[in-house]
Amino acid sequence: MASAAAAVAFVGADELSVELYASFLRSGARVRCFVPEADRSASAALAELSGLLRCASPAEAARDSALVIVLTDADGVDELFFGDEGIVKGLCTGASVLIRSTLLPSQLEKLEQKLAGEKKDALLLDGYIFSGLSDELKQQIVVVASGRQDVAERARQFFNGLDKTIYFAEGEFCTSSKIKLVNDLLESIHFIASVEAMYLGVRAGIHPSIIYDIISNAAGSSRIFVELVPKLLSEDPLLIDFLNSSKKNASYVMDMAKAVIFPLPLLGVAYQQLIHGSSEVTGDVSASPLMVWEASFGVNIVDAASQQIYDASKLADQLVMESKSAKRIGFIGLGAMGFGMASHLLRSGFYVVAYDVYKPTMVRFDDLGGSTKGSPEELAKDVEILIIMVANEFQADSVLYGSAGAVPVLSAGTSVILSSTVSPGFVIRLNKRLEAECRDIKLVDAPVSGGVKRAADGTLTIMASGTDEALHCAGAVLSALSEKLYIIKGGCGAASSVKMVNQLLAGVHIASAAEAMAFAARLNLRTRRLFEILQHARGYSWMFGNRVPHMLDNDYTPYSAVDIFVKDLGIVSSESSNSKIPVHVSTIAHQLFISGSASGWGRYDDAAVVKVYETLTGVKVEGKPPLLSKEDVLHSLPAEWPEDPMDDLVSVASRNSKKILVVLDDDPTGTQTVHDIEVLTEWPVEALVEQFLKLPTCFFILTNSRSMTADKAMLLVQTICRNLEAAAKNVPGVSYTVVLRGDSTLRGHFPEEADAAVSVLGEMDAWIICPFFLQGGRYTINDIHYVADSDRLIPAGETEFAKDAAFGYKSSNLRQWVEEKTRGRVSEKQVSTISINLLRKQGPNAVCQHLCSLEKGSVCIVNAASEKDMAVFASGMIQAELKGKKFLCRTAASFVSARIGIKPKPPICPNDLGLKRALTGGLIVVGSYVPKTTKQVDELRSQCGQSLRVIEVSVEMVSMKSTEDRDQEISRVVELGNAYIQSRKDSLVVTSRQLITGRTPEESLEINYKVSSALVEIVRRIDSKPRYIIAKGGITSSDIATKALEARRAKVMGQALAGVPLWQLGPESRFPGVPYIVFPGNVGDNSALAKVVRNWASPSRISTKQLLLNAEKGGYAIGAFNVYNLEGVEAVVAAAEAENSPAILQIHPSALKQGGVPLVVSCIAAAEQSSVPITVHYDHGTSKSDLLQPCGHDSFLGLLILLFSRSLLASCSWSLCNLNF
Repeated sequence: MASAAAAVAFVGADELSVELYASFLRSGARVRCFVPEADRSASAALAELSGLLRCASPAEAARDSALVIVLTDADGVDELFFGDEGIVKGLCTGASVLIRSTLLPSQLEKLEQKLAGEKKDALLLDGYIFSGLSDELKQQIVVVASGRQDVAERARQFFNGLDKTIYFAEGEFCTSSKIKLVNDLLESIHFIASVEAMYLGVRAGIHPSIIYDIISNAAGSSRIFVELVPKLLSEDPLLIDFLNSSKKNASYVMDMAKAVIFPLPLLGVAYQQLIHGSSEVTGDVSASPLMVWEASFGVNIVDAASQQIYDASKLADQLVMESKSAKRIGFIGLGAMGFGMASHLLRSGFYVVAYDVYKPTMVRFDDLGGSTKGSPEELAKDVEILIIMVANEFQADSVLYGSAGAVPVLSAGTSVILSSTVSPGFVIRLNKRLEAECRDIKLVDAPVSGGVKRAADGTLTIMASGTDEALHCAGAVLSALSEKLYIIKGGCGAASSVKMVNQLLAGVHIASAAEAMAFAARLNLRTRRLFEILQHARGYSWMFGNRVPHMLDNDYTPYSAVDIFVKDLGIVSSESSNSKIPVHVSTIAHQLFISGSASGWGRYDDAAVVKVYETLTGVKVEGKPPLLSKEDVLHSLPAEWPEDPMDDLVSVASRNSKKILVVLDDDPTGTQTVHDIEVLTEWPVEALVEQFLKLPTCFFILTNSRSMTADKAMLLVQTICRNLEAAAKNVPGVSYTVVLRGDSTLRGHFPEEADAAVSVLGEMDAWIICPFFLQGGRYTINDIHYVADSDRLIPAGETEFAKDAAFGYKSSNLRQWVEEKTRGRVSEKQVSTISINLLRKQGPNAVCQHLCSLEKGSVCIVNAASEKDMAVFASGMIQAELKGKKFLCRTAASFVSARIGIKPKPPICPNDLGLKRALTGGLIVVGSYVPKTTKQVDELRSQCGQSLRVIEVSVEMVSMKSTEDRDQEISRVVELGNAYIQSRKDSLVVTSRQLITGRTPEESLEINYKVSSALVEIVRRIDSKPRYIIAKGGITSSDIATKALEARRAKVMGQALAGVPLWQLGPESRFPGVPYIVFPGNVGDNSALAKVVRNWASPSRISTKQLLLNAEKGGYAIGAFNVYNLEGVEAVVAAAEAENSPAILQIHPSALKQGGVPLVVSCIAAAEQSSVPITVHYDHGTSKSDLLQPCGHDSFLGLLILLFSRSLLASCSWSLCNLNF
């Protein structure tokens, strides 16, 4: 906080400075100021500040001041600092100077050098100060200071504690000015884009206030648009200042770009337009730019704004109330948004029949309960409303008028809703064609905006236009699909005109974000930090906030592709040409998207337009957070809570034996930290009653919901919770707590499953989010969730798990992750935190107090970096529950074991289960496709290649090809699997490693289902009983246990490796008693899978040579016995076992002639089942053909050839040839 003993000086003044003056005065600081004649505009405001000391010169203001804040431009800086009454003359020893200026970095560096020469102890900081405009920092002053770290931190003390002021210490000297340059670039481009968009929209016949009202709340919005347009429409005199300021700032950016040799095509053309806008000059004062723009665009926007206005949203409300009901809806185009829209209509009670050229999508729609047809023509018969949601005008024309098109068979009076983004001209022409049919077919122009998620949720923004009758027929459907519905007057084409304006702005804003971030990279700014700061600044746009994270993550998963804006800005270009409206900035943005498409990035996310700049200039925008040393981070944390709450947890569990923890596990890997716990794979009420009657501390219900769509997962959780409620009522005195066990790398259906549980169980006091999982290397520290990779900690949002096709996310900060996954329903600010400091310094009681203080229905995340942290939290949570609090937990595995007081035990080996040697091989099934699994499979092949048989399942064959191809692939794998297992070979059945994804998360889940079901069918048809089974991947292991092995329940014996559960399947399963190892896809280092396989593989066979060498070393003899029949074999083995001694079974050529291969196989089988080492060899053979006959048997163990006399036998001096099969 600023100290009353320290003086703060200001040199120069503007509106923002006055706010800072007032803030310092309120803090108790002594404030002096010098205001040059050029800045006298602020004098009136300064006169109202009580306690402000006005000074006659910069030197007087700086005298005895610990901090001097200077506002200047390049022209007057020397005189201000070094003149006769300049700042340097009055600067006291050790004072800090914060300069706000328009100086370029090179000029600032010269100033720093000169100041150091004249005042060696002066401390100079570069500052960028602006008014915060985000919801988070609204009406606050943001101070970004850069320079020597110690100086920047020293200056912080002056700003800390000031009301309405936020201070950032940011990077080396000149960093702040560079950040300002990037913001000014964005402001200038957004300025001209807003002008072009408004004039284009007005020329299209749309009232400018309607455009402003809609775009301000849409994806095309920017802070400049929101601020500029009202000035534009009202002919505000401040518009001239706005223009001149933007032009001046743009000129500095252009100078900087020239200095670092960096192309800025968007800013270049925007700068020329700013110059053009201020080109009408009367004397020394610029005339209003409206005169210039009216001449350029041929539109008087002020006159247009004065025309009668209407409320587009109120018209929509009235329409919905008066709209007609529709029973049968046809829907053409089940793409990313179309599928969501159609499925939402289905859930809303409409009968929907759909068509799409992509057949798997139609299958998915059928599975949801919809109906599909084979062509637009088939679909269009008897529908009341036909919705078209295809990619472009060509497709729209094709489905309506092409071969097997819809229009010829449409019933009279049908309404056609066109929701594709097409040109207004196309809509107008289509309406005329439909009118020419003379069958009263009505067209509604209804483009949509909002993205895939909003389409599925029915929360789109929809602009609609058409005749009153057409709109009344379509009103109910449009209302069901939208959160914001606007009715645009002007007939068909009007709504598409508004969408065109939105797309102009959206496209320019994406391209300008790319230009800005690439320029920032050239300026050596930390791009991720820059993004965080500019979110609060004037240069921010909706698209900047939404698309720049894709650039920073170098993740171009297509949510909206580059080619979309090639099309949409192409519409803008064509319509502007027809309207004779020049759109310079939009045209350059269009060319950038075309360049991206031509470079092969057309199907990438539209944010990939930044790659045009990266490729051209060699910069990299990607802003990965620095990797942290796990050891350093963990050592930096406070010491753990000194007491061990685990004993208390066990005691509480025993005292509350009728309080049962029920864990709904979205895949089988949630049993990673428990042992001696039962798992149910079915949940009828009777089974749950039976489980409750046992009064266990805990049991798991395997839902496998991660393999389902969100809708199906919610229905499943609701069903299970209802059954739990019913079962608990049948067991007197029993109660339970539900835990939703989810993925420790944050994948899965959140918040959908939590919402589903609460809808049945009732509102909770709080939701607890706790993904800590020590065995998997998952840590939550300072609210950031990390995944350990060797000795590094990687933020979860930077890992391959965050790029999951079905459950991808961006945020590593759990508070931000909650906001992201709830789509803003729960904001970051609303999420509470239990910190590691609280756990380790204040203990369980503080946890209890914190949980009890939470507002009902809130969300709380838990930081943890050790099992002790988890136990402390669990103890505090139990205390809160004993006080009557109810919580719903979404956690990883570690929470469960901590909550019920289970202490870990070492990994289990075959010997621990008393398993004997078996005659069959093991079965390893790998379905997980995450990169970690692929690396583990590669290492398994490397380490166990000689003893392992690999059968690769083609993902393409089982998920993308015909049913016949799929069946052939499954049969091939089954045949090989049976053969290998019978011959004692450990067999790896692995899906091909090339990941195949769908166009949407739902399609990706469908492909996953097909692959998983193929693996299930393979294991179901393998009838050879394996020695053990390993299932790799959560979905894979669940499906194999329940569907292939038909297990209805299992017992968790422990773990085969840390984080790798080992189950004993119930007696009803196909292979009871066979160990079932559930290996998660995201656990372990690269060698983890190989380690488990080696531990569980058949014991290695000892050779005759090694047997004899062991005897020589141990000083004992080994008997070698010729055997001629099964009785002899049995006698030798029985005697060896009785004496606990090794033995050799010898097959003489004469015995081989008599007994043949069956004798050989009998010897080998007896040796393998013996409890002592037994080997088999072929004795004194001289015939090559006789020798090769037994060798040809796959199970033959070895071959002994005596090359010397039998007298050498006693000394073990022989040569031995071993053959391994």
